[in-house]
Amino acid sequence: MQYRTNPRNGDRISALGLGCMRFPGPPGRPDPVRARELTARAVERGINYLDTAYLYPGNEACVGATLEELGLRDQVLLATKLPHGSVRARQDLDRIFDEQLRRLRTDHVDYYLVHNVTSPAQWERLCELGIEDWIARQRAAGRIRQMGFSYHGSAGDFPVVLDAYDWDFCQIQYNYAGETYQAGTAGLRAAAARGLAVFVMEPLLGGRLADRLPDRARRIIDAAATPELATPAAWGLSWVWDHPEVTMLLSGMNAPEQIDENAALAERALPGSLAPAQHEVIARVVEEFERTNRVPCTGCNYCMPCPQGINIPGCFSAYNASYAHGWFTGLSQYFTASAIRTSEPKLVSNCVRCGACARHCPQHIDIPARLEEVARRFQPGPVGWALRAWSHRG
Repeated sequence: MQYRTNPRNGDRISALGLGCMRFPGPPGRPDPVRARELTARAVERGINYLDTAYLYPGNEACVGATLEELGLRDQVLLATKLPHGSVRARQDLDRIFDEQLRRLRTDHVDYYLVHNVTSPAQWERLCELGIEDWIARQRAAGRIRQMGFSYHGSAGDFPVVLDAYDWDFCQIQYNYAGETYQAGTAGLRAAAARGLAVFVMEPLLGGRLADRLPDRARRIIDAAATPELATPAAWGLSWVWDHPEVTMLLSGMNAPEQIDENAALAERALPGSLAPAQHEVIARVVEEFERTNRVPCTGCNYCMPCPQGINIPGCFSAYNASYAHGWFTGLSQYFTASAIRTSEPKLVSNCVRCGACARHCPQHIDIPARLEEVARRFQPGPVGWALRAWSHRG
């Protein structure tokens, strides 16, 4: 495994981290057997950073039980996140953090993040509640080793948040299709210039830069493939690791084979290892991807559950697929996502525009408006009538 150094404290962090949010299992109930299998394999392959969060249903408890049962707590750097929207008073900081430590079955968190920061005002509100003094007390007690934040706001606000506190690290969304999105390349460099460790989430845009690339983009990669860069995922991950400012890349791997493949790639994906010709390949892929990228959904599921039962990420995936791979391919996916063959289909046209989904979207997608676009794409005129008729067949 390749290790990169946290400039703040000298921690040697595996270039590949395990994002635990996508542990296998039904929503809110990660499969403990498979979680143990994945965690054991990850540590065996040299991965020493695990990421979870208070708001990932059932995830902290699963991670804590897994580490305790495997006896691996002292072998990993454990990260979790503060749900700042749930902090209404200073005592909530203690209440939430104490609960996290109980869930994780530990007496300290190595890397603690303010979760999903989208504006400087959110941090300012926490400061008014005394979070800076609270962090100092947790550090002094050894309960928090490094303090950071995960970011989903605008490029312009990112430097403001960087300078609002003496952070140890930050976590940003970064991939070759998003150099100017959110923090972007400018933010990556700004954080590194301030001496922060920089962790990257969504390096494959929720899998869209792996197994869901547009057909023409996939053909470009296939034509340029090498034994080391044999898949779209390998190209996407290697592009992120090519940046020396990146300390660690998080991947939500949910199969041992994915861990093996990504760990092998991490061993040789050193900064600056991609040749100029390979960067040109990526640039051509970006051009094709941007032509079909209609909704920037990463499938994080923060918008779920929908009060109307709509599978929002699944419907957006189908919508994007209809442009990337053809309308009939997208329609087939929409049939599956909306349970159209059941007696209770969840069509996007069922949306009542309550806005609950949009308030939780880290990508700031106007979800109700975009669902209307999906409806126009898949439920116009006769198609809509046919879908409704099919649904009534029971």
